[in-house]
Amino acid sequence: MTIIAWLILGLIAGFLGSKIVDSSGQDLILDIVLGVVGAMVGGFLFSLAGASPVTGLNVYSLVVSVIGSIAILLLYHAIADRNGTVA
Repeated sequence: MTIIAWLILGLIAGFLGSKIVDSSGQDLILDIVLGVVGAMVGGFLFSLAGASPVTGLNVYSLVVSVIGSIAILLLYHAIADRNGTVA
């Protein structure tokens, strides 16, 4: 995938993941970073389960990326809550 496709996928996946986990999107840059990292984590988790990882800019890849971004967000909130930095 091209850089622009990763950014588009990352933005959409990060925004949707943020909405699902805490009902509010983060800022634009954090949504993109979260979505791209989520795409990598989701692809890794799906490949461990025997499914295809992110395959391009399509609905399947979006689902994989959103699942990965949700996992990253839950981990982020668990760590931040434990440290007392997030109310």
